[in-house]
Amino acid sequence: MQVTITIEKKPGVLDPEAQAVNQALSSLGFDDLQGVTMGRQITVSIDTDDQERAGYRAAKMCESLLANTVIESYTIEINEPS
Repeated sequence: MQVTITIEKKPGVLDPEAQAVNQALSSLGFDDLQGVTMGRQITVSIDTDDQERAGYRAAKMCESLLANTVIESYTIEINEPS
């Protein structure tokens, strides 16, 4: 089963990379921006047909390694097997 994990900074956490991108875009004339956030997306394949197990395994991956849960939040999207 394919699982997509999206990791983003929690609200209120300083994100210098996003600020730099926001400033660069503004200097290029994109001055109608309301704000920029940066994150990362990870796609993994888990050898199961059980959506609940796939979600559980993906959450364990996030809690163990992929996300710093003090300053980041994550969402998990489970894609139906084709």
